[in-house]
Amino acid sequence: MPRRLAVAAETFPIAGRFTIARGSRTEAVVVTVAIESEGRLGRGECVPYPRYGETVESVVRQIESARSAVSEGADRTALAALLPPGAGRNALDCALWDLEAKTAGVAAHVLAGIDRLGPVTTCYTISLDTPEAMAEAARKAADRPILKVKLGGLMHDPERIAAVRAAAPEATLVVDANEGWSEDTIAANLAACAAAGVALVEQPLPADRDAALAGLSRSIPICADESVHDRASLPRVADLYDAINIKLDKTGGLTEALALVEEATVRGLSIMVGCMVGTSLAMAPAMLLTPRARFVDLDGPLLLAEDRPGGLTYEGSIVYPPTPSLWG
Repeated sequence: MPRRLAVAAETFPIAGRFTIARGSRTEAVVVTVAIESEGRLGRGECVPYPRYGETVESVVRQIESARSAVSEGADRTALAALLPPGAGRNALDCALWDLEAKTAGVAAHVLAGIDRLGPVTTCYTISLDTPEAMAEAARKAADRPILKVKLGGLMHDPERIAAVRAAAPEATLVVDANEGWSEDTIAANLAACAAAGVALVEQPLPADRDAALAGLSRSIPICADESVHDRASLPRVADLYDAINIKLDKTGGLTEALALVEEATVRGLSIMVGCMVGTSLAMAPAMLLTPRARFVDLDGPLLLAEDRPGGLTYEGSIVYPPTPSLWG
């Protein structure tokens, strides 16, 4: 019996404004996929990202281009040959994982060879703003164990990180510059991060200019985000960075993400599990990466005004594995 595939775009308001070095947003637009087979339904969600040349329309077109193959039974391996890494393949891949788990009657993490999936502590994001506004946001979140601080402004990043540290003296701080620094500013900004006791700095330089990291003296580990997507992009960055941020929307799904974890670990790179701003349906498959991660950044639903019904359970910054009714 052929599978049935449904695709939809959904919009979820963000609580306030989410701002990074590339701009601000007040809503998250996601694309969801549902694959039905013999009364069982598998679901996946992705977030089209303009930084990677994606729009909602282009991602929907990609998914539609695979409709016939998926309807006729294409598995996750076949899917990787049909579509490039990116949001569209991610939604389909995760929906197939969910469908496989429900068909087998076994949790997705067991199918992936993971013995146990437990609760983890996620980062909580402080958006880019003035030092004063970021300090106020940090004070309100000071009871959260790990804060991810968005930097990358043309000026005042040392003041921003100092203000956040003063407002949240006990928190572990991770800085994400979103490609917003340059060869001229990186040394001073890293020094400010070191003075604030920052634990990790994410993507300080533009992906096409990160070769400058090769000779850079550092006291803080540096993590690749925009510079690494899947295993094919790993060799170029392996000697430049100390860690990589794995996001399912970049890898093209959980299947490639699990393989990327293995290869990156062999190369001695630490793992961060990240996300775009989406709902719990997008976070749920990424939970399978958390047992191998040094840092977990799956706070997308916490940034929304309201998550989708039946979402993940968050207790402060503790996030629990999904129930089968959500995914997997």
